[in-house]
Amino acid sequence: MRRPRTLAPPPAGRFRAPGSRTPLVLAVPALVAVAFLLLPLLGILARTNWSDIGTHLTSPGVLEALRLSLLVSFWALGLALLLGVPLAWLLARVDFRGKALVRSLVLLPMVLPPTVGGVALLLGFGRRGLLGPWLEDTFGIVLPFHTSGAVVAATFVAMPFLVISLEGTLAGLRPSYEETAASLGASPVRVFRTVTLPMVAPGLAAGAALTWARALGEFGATITFAGNLPGTTQTLPLQVYLLLQDSPEAATSVSLLLLVIAMAVLICLRGRWTGATTTGRAARTVRADDPGPPAPPATVTEDPVPPAAAHRERWPLHAEFTGFNRLTLDADAGTTIAVVGPNGAGKTTLLRALLGLTPRARAALRLGDTDVTALPPHRRGVAWVPQDGALFPHLTALNNTAYGLRAHGSPRAPARRTAQRWLDRLGVGHLAHRKPAQLSGGQAQRVALARALAARPRLLLLDEPLAALDQTTRAQVRHTLRGHLAEFGGVCLIVTHDPVEAVSLADRVLVLDDGRALQDAPPAEVTRHPRSPWVARMLGRNAWPGTAAGDALALSDGGRLVVADPLPEGARALAIIAPEAVSVHLDRPTGSPRNVWPGTVRELTSAGSRLRVLITSSEAPDLVAEITPSAAVELGLADGVSVWTSVKATEVSLVTL
Repeated sequence: MRRPRTLAPPPAGRFRAPGSRTPLVLAVPALVAVAFLLLPLLGILARTNWSDIGTHLTSPGVLEALRLSLLVSFWALGLALLLGVPLAWLLARVDFRGKALVRSLVLLPMVLPPTVGGVALLLGFGRRGLLGPWLEDTFGIVLPFHTSGAVVAATFVAMPFLVISLEGTLAGLRPSYEETAASLGASPVRVFRTVTLPMVAPGLAAGAALTWARALGEFGATITFAGNLPGTTQTLPLQVYLLLQDSPEAATSVSLLLLVIAMAVLICLRGRWTGATTTGRAARTVRADDPGPPAPPATVTEDPVPPAAAHRERWPLHAEFTGFNRLTLDADAGTTIAVVGPNGAGKTTLLRALLGLTPRARAALRLGDTDVTALPPHRRGVAWVPQDGALFPHLTALNNTAYGLRAHGSPRAPARRTAQRWLDRLGVGHLAHRKPAQLSGGQAQRVALARALAARPRLLLLDEPLAALDQTTRAQVRHTLRGHLAEFGGVCLIVTHDPVEAVSLADRVLVLDDGRALQDAPPAEVTRHPRSPWVARMLGRNAWPGTAAGDALALSDGGRLVVADPLPEGARALAIIAPEAVSVHLDRPTGSPRNVWPGTVRELTSAGSRLRVLITSSEAPDLVAEITPSAAVELGLADGVSVWTSVKATEVSLVTL
């Protein structure tokens, strides 16, 4: 009996779907283009006199030109780094008038004929140029026909490669990393040095390599502006030009050397300049999110913030918001406020306004007796944990946690000890020496929380801090966080979509909609009398807005709801109906219910030991009922089944709007 053969899968990256053959009309020109680019290189290889290549490359003239080329190219690279890095940052991070013109000026040397570039340099920096006479009279500097002139020419032509490469990398870097570093107390210079530059290092290295290679091969601008003086401005490309007249074989050998250097640079870049994906090497290590219970927190013998200090420093909050957010917020020291609302309500904008990071809204902010409105983000004492945590990928968990302490001037060793204690408290102390790519989402979020708490802020902002955690870990971290917030001397704002977090962590719940406060009350009050349909639905209730009309509510979405306690005519109200108060029937019910509607089952979901049934109707808004599984079986409920629903008037709670 023959065993069936199992076809081996095609190698990764070489799979082709059926019908994906390259059209001949495209393949032929593409092959011609490759041959067109390859043929000149093969010509150099074919015409090289391999037996004499050593003699050609070690001749005094070639060695002198090589030394000068290396000197000029490295000086040009240094000058390009000094000027190009700030320029790239400006183009990537700052919006200003004339930005398109500045970017065009950066690109101009790449498309300008090299000899025209040399003429432009001569007219700008030459002895009769715009700046040349001043340089000569003031500093005695004459650039043309001098090595410094060759450096200027090479920098002019090569610097755009650095600026373009680095600008693209900076544009792809999420600003949340730099904003989080600023919220931890790092000045703009420190943020740029310790966060921005390390994170854009690959793009910077790629741009630097291309800049150096381009400067090494510069010819047209150099010979036009700096001349061709042996030992002074005669670089290798100029040497090749002269050798072509006297010794073509030597010119070929030197050309081969420059070709090898250029190819080596491109091979080392491995697609970084062209945008080829490198995610295979840089991808995060995917781990199960906390596959087991976290390591128990280490015993803490010394509190990172001594209790006496925690009680001595109190930072009540007063903030007046203008712009998209329009409200006033006051809170005593030690208050935790949960900020809730639908998407687009302005929750994250509220936090960013407190940080001073958004033009969309502005907060006149006072913390304690200090007005920090005019202070930059790093001097406000406001720590922020964004939704993704924004852990710095080049730092370990320990160094991430110590970052805020170091930014505030704490010595390295004490900062690391304090950071280790905070990691232990959050249950991730055993991961201190791992980098973010080696952490699961839940572990990374706990490290981000530890980092914010360790910075000892006056105001703590948490944007959905527990969203990435599984249910078990979320409960553990919630308990730990509640203990820290109880000792916190400032105010904490937590943006959340989880009603359990809002109820268990917050002293107040601030409900936002369209940038305005709909409700600001203790969790129990918001739970009993939600003033927002979104909040009511978040709490698992049916919420129908409407207008009082007699003994009923005329619903905004259509239909009529009879209530037990009528409101004054025309009053706006929100009707709250608990899912367990909704009865489901196969036939129209008889008896006491005054609100009865026909409908169709659209969805059944599990809610603990009960089932939640979504029912749509042409006579009323969508309604959610909660029943037992046995009742669902008895009624034969399934998607598409026609049913009747009923709600007693006494089961309807009204909240005036």
